[in-house]
This record gives sequence, C-alpha cells and structure tokens, in this order.
Amino acid sequence: MSLVVIARNEAHNIGRCIQSARFVAEVLVAENESFDKTSEVAESFGARVIHPPWQGFGRQKKFAALQAQQDWILALDADEALSQELQKEILENFSSLQPDTVYYFPRKSFHLSRWIKHGGWYPDRQPRLFHRKHSMWNEAEIHESVEGKQQAFFKSDLEHYVFRDLSQQVMTNDRYSTLQAQDYVKAGKKFSFFKAMTKPWVKFIECYFLKLGFMDGYPGFVIAVGAAYSVFIRWAKIWEIQRRK
Repeated sequence: MSLVVIARNEAHNIGRCIQSARFVAEVLVAENESFDKTSEVAESFGARVIHPPWQGFGRQKKFAALQAQQDWILALDADEALSQELQKEILENFSSLQPDTVYYFPRKSFHLSRWIKHGGWYPDRQPRLFHRKHSMWNEAEIHESVEGKQQAFFKSDLEHYVFRDLSQQVMTNDRYSTLQAQDYVKAGKKFSFFKAMTKPWVKFIECYFLKLGFMDGYPGFVIAVGAAYSVFIRWAKIWEIQRRK
C-alpha cells in the first residue's frame, strides 16, 4: 500500500499525516510551489517527494496516484490523519479488501478548538482507499472523487485538522468559491438574483438548525454563517464572471 498526499504549504501538517500511516510500504508526496518547508519535512519522515505542476485537484491526485509504487492507494490530504482506531481497522481488514471497491472513511474535523460533530460536517465520508487498477480519481477541478464499481464504508474516524484559524477559513472559502463559480459558468448556467438572495439564508438554516449546528456551540454558529457567506460570494462571483463576458 502507498500513502499518496498532495501538498502545498503544509509543513505544519504533513508530519502528522505521514506518521499516522506508518504501516504503508511507501509514502509519496506531490508537492506544488510551497514557500514553507513542506518538502523537507515530508522527506524527514521518509517520503519520496515529487514536484508536478498544478493541474487542479482531481488531475493532481490522479497523477500522484499513478506515480506510486503500490497498486493499493491510501489517499490522504496533508491536513488529515488516521485515528488509532482507523489504523487498526485498516490493518485488520486489508487482506479482505476487494480490488473493485472504493473505501470511504468517516471524517471528523477539528476547528475552533473542538471536534465538530454537527452542521453537516460529520460524518463527511470521503473516498480514501482504492486499488488503482480498478478505480481512480476523476479530473474535477474541485470536489474531486474516486470513481469505481462499488463502495464500502469503514467505521472509524479520519481526523481532519481543517483550518489553522478563521483567517485561513476565509481564504479557503474565497478560493473554493472562485472555482465553484467558474465551474457553474462553464456548465452554461445563468446567474439568478432570486437564488443569490435566498440560498445563503437557506444554507444557514440548513447548517445551524436542520443539521443541528447549534449543538456545537458558538463554533457551530460561526460555521453556519461561514457556509452561508460561501454560498453568497459564489453567486456574486458568478454574476461578476458573466458580467465581464
């Protein structure tokens, strides 16, 4: 099994990620234009580091998976780490894994000094283990996924150290909303003032009330407001892109 990670400016996370999967035969990190010591830290933990140009999330992960030495791919983001329970579950079940099946891990995120369990953030199941001769990442610019014949689900949690602080959350929402707006316009869809007005409110109600975000205390409120803002700025960027055209 190869651990495959794409990373940019993840020196503070990459060591924890690699250490959580010490049982793999190989660690491959695809690093892209970091201005911190991501490569040096990864190499200090035994990783083989490559430096492909940025191709978008789906293509980057696909390229990295194809460079691995093993066919079973454990594909983690640099800010993720296997919990001890998940490490044990993988090792206990590895010999019985089916090559044509994509395995999903429930992911819990640590933000604002606590694990977030509501508001749509959990269990947030992610495809993280697959056999590359039968399954592979698609080429989506954002919200990429692994395509395969079948799906199965592990029970133990994948730990996600999602943002260092609120500033990083705002910057991430800004970057992702741009990609989402571009995808929307590429698909030939049109800006809707009605949706731009209503969907942010709907998103807040969904996250904070329907998905019980209020049970995560004030962090749950911050997350719900952030989700609503992300929807709002995405629609604003759709309007901006179409106006330019």
